[in-house]
Order: sequence, then structure tokens, then C-alpha cells
Amino acid sequence: SDVTFVVGPEQQKVFAHRCVLACRCQAFQGMLAQVPVGNQDSSSSVPAQGPFILGNVQPEVFLAVIEFLYTNSVTLNNHIALEVLTSSVEYGLQDLCKLCVRFIKDTLSVEQVCEALQAAVAYGQTDLQQHCLAFIEGCTAVRHQTQGFRELSDVVLARVLRSDRLAVDELDLVQAVREWAHVSSAVLGRPVPEVAALPVRELRLPLLAPSELVTLESHNQRDLLIPVESIAAAWRAHALRKGSGVPSRLCRPRRGTRPRDHHRHLE
Repeated sequence: SDVTFVVGPEQQKVFAHRCVLACRCQAFQGMLAQVPVGNQDSSSSVPAQGPFILGNVQPEVFLAVIEFLYTNSVTLNNHIALEVLTSSVEYGLQDLCKLCVRFIKDTLSVEQVCEALQAAVAYGQTDLQQHCLAFIEGCTAVRHQTQGFRELSDVVLARVLRSDRLAVDELDLVQAVREWAHVSSAVLGRPVPEVAALPVRELRLPLLAPSELVTLESHNQRDLLIPVESIAAAWRAHALRKGSGVPSRLCRPRRGTRPRDHHRHLE
């Protein structure tokens, strides 16, 4: 080998060959490019000196990238697949990205689906997004207890809540959003109503029974999660016995919505 990388907090040394990395990956080609010696007019040059420090990459992930560059294949597991996907995007390795997406789709689980969806949105992987959403829609076990759910961005959570095919009751979704909002508020240092503004718009409050709305109002006094006008619109739908003034999508039961008596009045 003629190049050394020092990888991760463990400072593990990884040895490789410049010619292989440079011809397989433009990002490495730039990293390993020759640099001028002396003044700008000099035509002399030497290879960039190592070792190269990659402190933010896990050794197992970097070794997977190196394996792909040498063999055009990769050995993945559930612990590193998403991180290897991230590295494939950073290094511009489209074929490695495709292998990671295929592996993630084939091994998707309740514990990982939210994290995979977040990555799919971040990296513009439309096919993986659709696969993750379909998995979430068909799995009643996808709940707010998973770490991945708590780490969803507001944009991605709102996208999930737009689905008519969620196999979850609306009351459970309200509770899930409330817990997500409190975690996000603590992490981001912003008020609960501010971090939750986008997902809350997708909650279908008119589907809740009057007794459930009363409880919701009581909880809402403590954290102001839901705007007062949204709760008022839900009460108005009950009073008028139809979804008057409420967007039609917010009156439409989801696949997992438990039937309530007033649902027959909603348009």
C-alpha cells in the first residue's frame, strides 16, 4: 500500500493503494491529487501526504467503502447499512448507493424504518421513500417508542401523517406527535408549538369523539401543542354535523381509524 487512513475515534489504520482509489472514485482522486511544490510557477509536484484523518467515520463503514472500490461488491449488515449509504452519497458512488438501498429494502424492520425514511428523504432516494412509507402504512407496530420515530424531522413526520393508509387510530397519532414534539423541543431548544407546527396540521381532529376532544383540550393547556383554532374547527364539525370549514382530508378516516358515531356525518 502507499496511502494510509486513520479512521474513527479508535484511530484505526486502513491501508490502500492510491491508483485504485483514484481511478474508482473522483472524491478520492481529489483527496489524493498531487499538490504543487515551491512557488505557483513550478511544474514540480508530489503526491498529497498522509496519513489522512477521517475522525467522523466508523472504521467498519469506511472498510465497506474500500471493499466496494476494490471488488465492486459490499458486505453489509443492519448496523452499518445506513451509514454506508451516507458515505456512498458523500463520495458520489452511485453503484454503492444502489446496493445499500437494495439491502435496506430487503432487511427493513420496525426499529429501523423511520431512520431509513429520514435518510431516503435526505438523499433524494424516491424508491426507498416509497418503500418505507408502504412499510409504515402496513405495520401497526410502528409507534412513537422507536428511536427512529423520535428523531424524524418535522417535514418527514408531516409526510407520514398525510397518509390515509396508516393502520393507527387518530388518538394514538395525536399522542405520538405530542411525545415526538416534546423530544424535539428539548433537543432543538425551541417551544413545543413551534417545532410541531407542520406535523400538527396533518392531525385529523374532527375524527375524534367529543369526549376525546375534551381530554385533548385538557392536555393542550399544558403544552399548547395544537392551535386553539384547530380544536375549535373540530368542535364546529361536531356542532354542524359535517366537516364544514375543515379541509376534507382532515375529515377522512384512515385505514386504522376506530369508528365513532359521528363519522357518518363527516363529508
